[in-house]
Amino acid sequence: MLIITCPFCGPRDEVEFACGGEAHIARPLAENKISDADFADYLFMRDNPKGLFLERWRHSAGCRRWFNVARDTVSNEIVEIYPMGSLPVKTTAKTTYKTSWRRDTAAEKAATPSDSKAGGSK
Repeated sequence: MLIITCPFCGPRDEVEFACGGEAHIARPLAENKISDADFADYLFMRDNPKGLFLERWRHSAGCRRWFNVARDTVSNEIVEIYPMGSLPVKTTAKTTYKTSWRRDTAAEKAATPSDSKAGGSK
């Protein structure tokens, strides 16, 4: 049995939580066009690594809030729990984030606003 420490409610049994899958998947913005193949990769391709994995979790039987977990899929050891919208701070989790194949995808690049259309002026 896994004990997960909800950042809002404290340690709870894993049955109170729902895993939301892989964390840090950036959604392409509508203003940035990508190919159908690149969009399919964004939509359907998910990692299933043996080792450290960055996941989204929701405390579904508690506060219902989302947070991120860096968890080793072999040992189930939780390395770090951190808020949605932020990046991991521990070295191993930070390295996992930086070396993810997702950082080099067209969908990741299309998730940032394009200032070139505005002409660079405000």
